[in-house]
Amino acid sequence: MRRERKAGGNVMLTSLAIVEDNAAIRGTLGQLIAETPGLTCLCACENARDALRLLPKHAPDIVIMDIQLPDLSGIECTRRLKRLLPQTQILIFTVYEDNDLIFRALEAGASGYLLKRTSSAEILDAITDIRHGGAPMSSEVARKVVQSFRKNEAAGPPEMRQLSAREEEILGLLTRGYTPKEIGEKLSISYETVRSHLKHIYEKLHVRSQTEAVLKAVH
Repeated sequence: MRRERKAGGNVMLTSLAIVEDNAAIRGTLGQLIAETPGLTCLCACENARDALRLLPKHAPDIVIMDIQLPDLSGIECTRRLKRLLPQTQILIFTVYEDNDLIFRALEAGASGYLLKRTSSAEILDAITDIRHGGAPMSSEVARKVVQSFRKNEAAGPPEMRQLSAREEEILGLLTRGYTPKEIGEKLSISYETVRSHLKHIYEKLHVRSQTEAVLKAVH
């Protein structure tokens, strides 16, 4: 069972783990987390074997996961971790922006996908987004997802064509990494209205989460 972690002054901490074989990148991410109020790094692993052994004991809120690991791909490690830690959100952090890898990572259970050239500020924004139910992506990755969404929109499954214009608009923003709160602000509607639309989208697409809805849209 996940336990709430609190810092001084009862500020809730977001706990993270890092799975990255490059020691310099692992150290940089660890330092960024250590220097950011409200964040704490519970574990840093250099390979998938250690991640699968250690992370279930720590049950972090978020895992920052590299794709190219020495013993097992980060995508397969993500898939196995999600079985062990279904509540843990996994943020892919990689140099690869290949469409196939992006969608395979999302299918494996990743909640976001950032490129390693992403700035520190954007990484911190992504951590905040993912904790609030978003699906953060680097702009280049989001563009690929949107392009795929548009390409497949006309040939999508029958249930996709049941969506209203507003629901399509909201789903399109989801594929670009917007959180429900941000969608409400962008469309000038309340957060509760967005949640209501999302509920209808999930029902029509026969899915249970934002990630599943995005995957159905792009495929």
